[in-house]
Amino acid sequence: MAERIKTYREFYQFYLTEHSKTGTRIFHFIGTFLVFFVIWYVISSGKERFLWYIPIVGYGFAWFSHAVIERNNPATFKYPIWSLISDFRLFFELLIGKQKFFGSGNRPQKQEQP
Repeated sequence: MAERIKTYREFYQFYLTEHSKTGTRIFHFIGTFLVFFVIWYVISSGKERFLWYIPIVGYGFAWFSHAVIERNNPATFKYPIWSLISDFRLFFELLIGKQKFFGSGNRPQKQEQP
């Protein structure tokens, strides 16, 4: 049995290797964007009944990409909180250009030591 990851720093490096393909990153980005869109829509319209869309679009796009593109199991099942945090972290790192959608930039970048 594989040893459990003990720190978030180690987990995020693992997370990036599990999200190394361009298609996986695109699907995760779309799913997370749609989560923010649904939240915005619910707040602006007052239609709370649409809140149940959040896990559908968030996990739906991500899990599809793991099954079809990356061909691995989502980290959500073993590390649910760290995985959720990392989904948002990757979204914002892709948004600002710290991580790349395409090419060799998809390899995990070495994290700076504090």
